[in-house]
Amino acid sequence: MTELTLPWPPAACSPNARVHWARKSKAARSYRSACHLLAKQAGIKAPEGDALLMLEFVPPDRRRRDDDNLLAMFKAGRDGLADALGIDDNVFATQIRVSKETTKGGAVRVRIQPQEQAA
Repeated sequence: MTELTLPWPPAACSPNARVHWARKSKAARSYRSACHLLAKQAGIKAPEGDALLMLEFVPPDRRRRDDDNLLAMFKAGRDGLADALGIDDNVFATQIRVSKETTKGGAVRVRIQPQEQAA
């Protein structure tokens, strides 16, 4: 299993953010690049076949958040991970957890492991 910690996604990437498309695009591009670079630096390798992508969102504060919005916010990060692994992100089956703890600035803990094939 591969593990790494990525930064919290930018607020402009939230589906609930009412920002100009250019601002959202710039934030997503920057976040994708940052996640790609961090994954490359961590030296993570792509598992063979399908992969289970486990995301634990550690928010920057105690506000309640919907897991579906968090996953949408993380789309650029997921794309950056796939870029770093040299795979298409359609091989990921995603599991999401929102942590009860908080951390300054927020974080996304990522675990990637081969997905077991159902018989």
